[in-house]
Amino acid sequence: MQAFIDFLNGVIWSPALIYLCLGAGLFYSILTRFAQVRHFKEMWSLLFNSTPSEKGISSFQALAVSLSGRVGTGNIAGVAAAIGFGGPGAVFWMWVVAFLGASTAYAESTLGQIYKVNDNGQYRGGPAYYFEKGLRLKWLGVLFALASIIACGVFLPGIQANSVGNAVAQVFGPGEIIATSFGEVGTTKLVALAVILVVLAFIIFGGIKRIANFTQIIVPFMAMGYIVMALIVVFLNVDQVPGIFAMIISDAFSAQAGFGAAIGWGVKRGVYSNEAGQGTGPHAAAAAEVKHPSQQGLVQAFSVYVDTLFVCTATALMILITQQYNVQGTLPDGQFITQNVPADVIIASPAFTQMALQSIFGDFGSAFVGIALFFFAFTTILAYYYIAETNVAYLRRALKLNVPLTLVKLLIMFMVAYGTVNTAGYIWNLGDVGVGLMAWLNIVGILAIFFMARPTMRALKDYEDQKAAGVEEYTFDPKALGIKGADFWEKRLEEQQKNK
Repeated sequence: MQAFIDFLNGVIWSPALIYLCLGAGLFYSILTRFAQVRHFKEMWSLLFNSTPSEKGISSFQALAVSLSGRVGTGNIAGVAAAIGFGGPGAVFWMWVVAFLGASTAYAESTLGQIYKVNDNGQYRGGPAYYFEKGLRLKWLGVLFALASIIACGVFLPGIQANSVGNAVAQVFGPGEIIATSFGEVGTTKLVALAVILVVLAFIIFGGIKRIANFTQIIVPFMAMGYIVMALIVVFLNVDQVPGIFAMIISDAFSAQAGFGAAIGWGVKRGVYSNEAGQGTGPHAAAAAEVKHPSQQGLVQAFSVYVDTLFVCTATALMILITQQYNVQGTLPDGQFITQNVPADVIIASPAFTQMALQSIFGDFGSAFVGIALFFFAFTTILAYYYIAETNVAYLRRALKLNVPLTLVKLLIMFMVAYGTVNTAGYIWNLGDVGVGLMAWLNIVGILAIFFMARPTMRALKDYEDQKAAGVEEYTFDPKALGIKGADFWEKRLEEQQKNK
């Protein structure tokens, strides 16, 4: 089974997907005239201009929900893995993915808004919806829905839970070792698992409103706390910062871990971390209550910056400044190219980050990473649940299936339990398969939608025109823009005109 998953992972994450991710970001960056730069100030102002309604959440809440998915173990363990297998240069390629990916995030999240639906009093949308309505390819929507349910409902929650269990065990010790069918598990992990399951059940059984209310408080708090710790490390070693940035940039174009390894691991972990192009962000974006689709598209583009340029960079600087990392070569003998810490330290884990902070703050540093990882991973599990639920709701609507949403909640909880007590390498590979499948379907789909209808570009121009005209109340008329299938916005415009 392990060999099959490794083979499948290699096929899915071939150079073709890597170049497709970068190409899609460059494509939309050029077409939007680098809206991720031009509208940076607008992104910030839009965060607080939307208010929730009975059917939708606010722009900030939608940002918090999507950030809860983006800011997870990929920001701590994922960055460490990128450095450990791709060298410091992999960080540069994560930056490239973030910069270009912000435009991809705008495109997919705007599509999520354009083609969203009112599903029994709740806004829902995402790639499955815009594949059906924008491309008129219902089978592709069904295929993406199935892939996302498998990825977000089965594969990915285990990664987050596994990292939480390992971090808690490192902070508090493994406890008494108990033999289980999954191997030997410490009681510390089991106690952590029990706490996670109880809190998780309380939140997800409350729906998107409860998820949004929880994440809008926790996500900003945990991200800022983590960045502050990184800034302390940077200020204490400010003389090293220029050299660290020079090393990152020079290694990005050298063969320290192999030029291809730096790009491959940087792009893979970049896509895994910020999720731009993966198709997860549009689900939360579609749930937002906004006056124009492009508004939430710009807000979601900002979330990519927060994830990679802020949080991932914070992790990378802490690891590289303190030199708490190894770089493993791609040769069959697995020889280390750079070795600063013991060889038995697991690269695909939070270990490098914990060791980095421990070298500065002692045991408090290691404990802080464990706490941060707990919240990062927990909120990511919430985001995965919402994505899985949204796609189950799509299948219920598209295929007339009577699948209780309670089954999705129970599935997520089971996979959290399974992931907590399993091994990291196996779980990470499963997650890579899930991310890769979603990325393939979504990126190909959003590029196809552009060539068929160009809805994101028309929405952006319409929004910019209204902004330039100084309108007091933004409106969105899909028919006037030649956008078909945007039933929600057509009905909203009719209601607005009747009420005038």
